[in-house]
Amino acid sequence: MYRDRIKELKRVRASELLPSPHNWRRHPQQQQDALRSVLSEVGYADAVLVREVPKGYEIVDGHLRTSLDEDQMVPVLVVDLDEHEAKQVLATHDPIGALAETNAEQLSSLLAGLTFDEAAINEMLDAIIRQADRTPGQSDGPTDFPQFDDDIETQYRCPSCQYEWSGEPR
Repeated sequence: MYRDRIKELKRVRASELLPSPHNWRRHPQQQQDALRSVLSEVGYADAVLVREVPKGYEIVDGHLRTSLDEDQMVPVLVVDLDEHEAKQVLATHDPIGALAETNAEQLSSLLAGLTFDEAAINEMLDAIIRQADRTPGQSDGPTDFPQFDDDIETQYRCPSCQYEWSGEPR
C-alpha cells in the first residue's frame, strides 16, 4: 500500500512560489515555446507540486510552468514531503517519465486528425513521430559508408615506450 502524500489542491500566484534550490532541470527555448503553446491552446491540465516551507511554498516539480507568467494563478498540489523526500521526487520524477517507451502505432492513431494552431507544438510532435519511426540504435547520420580500403596504411604508437609502426597492431 502506497502512502498518499497529497494534502490539498489550491491555486497560488506563480510569483509567490519558491524555486527549489536543488532543481537540476534546465528548460531550452524549444521546450518553453512548446509549453507556452500548449498552455495557450489547452490551458492548465496538470498541477505544480509544492511543499510547505517556512517562507511559503517551494516547487518540487513545475518550475517551467511557474516561470512563464508570474502573475498567473496556477494549480498546485501541496504535498507532505520533508526536504530529503522532496529531493528524491525532484531527482526521479522526470527521469521515470522519460523511461516510457513509444508505441508508434498508438501514437499515429492518437495524432491522426489532431491539429494544433501553434507551430511549437507541431514541431515537437513531428520530432516525437520521427523518433518513434526509428528502429532502436538508428541515428540521423549517414547510412551509406564507403568500403574500408585494405591498402590504407595506419600508424600505431605504443603508449608505454612510444615505439611507432605501420600496418596491423601487434
